[in-house]
Amino acid sequence: QVQLVESGGGLVQPGGSLRLSCAASRSAFSIYNMGWYRQAPGKQREWVATITSGSSTSYREAVKGRFAISRDNAKNTVYLQMNSLKPEDTAVYYCNAMYAINNYWGQGTQVTVSS
Repeated sequence: QVQLVESGGGLVQPGGSLRLSCAASRSAFSIYNMGWYRQAPGKQREWVATITSGSSTSYREAVKGRFAISRDNAKNTVYLQMNSLKPEDTAVYYCNAMYAINNYWGQGTQVTVSS
C-alpha cells in the first residue's frame, strides 16, 4: 500500500507558476512510475505527465514546454513545475503511483488560474 499526499495547489494569475509536490509513504518509491493527472469541473480525469522509475518523462501536448515533472527518490517525492499557466489549466491535480498491477492515487490538490 502507498499513501500519496499532494500539496502546492492554489490560486494563481494567468502566466504565473506553481510547483506541486506529491509525497509517498513507501520506501520503495523509486520502483514506481509516477504520474500527474487532472480533472476539471464537468470533465473526465486526464493524464498530464509521467516520469518512469528510470526518470524518462512524457507530457500531454497541451502542457509541453510549460510543465516539468521530476522526482527525488531520496525524499520519496515527485514534483510538477507548472509555468505560463492558463485558465484552462484549472483543475484538481492528482498524483498517481503505478508498479505492475498496483495503482495508487492521492486525494488531489486544487489549481485555479484566474485573474
